[in-house]
Amino acid sequence: MSTAPLTWKDSGLRWYWVAALVFLADQLSKQWVLANFELYESVKLLPFFNFTYVRNYGAAFSFLDDAGGWQRWFFAVIAIGFSTLLTIWLRKQSHTMVRSNLAFTFVIGGALGNLVDRLMHGFVVDFIDFYWNTSHYPAFNIADAGIFIGAVLIIWESFKPDAKPSKEQE
Repeated sequence: MSTAPLTWKDSGLRWYWVAALVFLADQLSKQWVLANFELYESVKLLPFFNFTYVRNYGAAFSFLDDAGGWQRWFFAVIAIGFSTLLTIWLRKQSHTMVRSNLAFTFVIGGALGNLVDRLMHGFVVDFIDFYWNTSHYPAFNIADAGIFIGAVLIIWESFKPDAKPSKEQE
């Protein structure tokens, strides 16, 4: 087994374009919402789906939404920490570990997308609103979807790991 560091082309860093894509889609969609919607304005798109501009000062499902402001920096540190850790892991694993690399890059793209909101606005812009009758799922955004997809892939990976790289790939 080789202990030499992998080049970016041979490592999971090769998949960083996914993080960039999630980040870009997230930021462009949020800029569109900020430019075209008033706070709490809603547009019905389907019988179960609206675009509704809301602000989230907390985390998932507005966790710690009303904590007084310190949560902004707490969640910023968490986003930076996890993104750094996942980037280090990407650097150490083979580019052939597709599911792991996709999982990590989806989480990184989403974490950095919400981090920019927290630092620029003090809140996260949410606008995707699914509902049934009068029951609404908490609004979310593309960054949240990226984090969710990455988390699902990480869980899947824990039950069914990618094939280990062959000796030639190490």
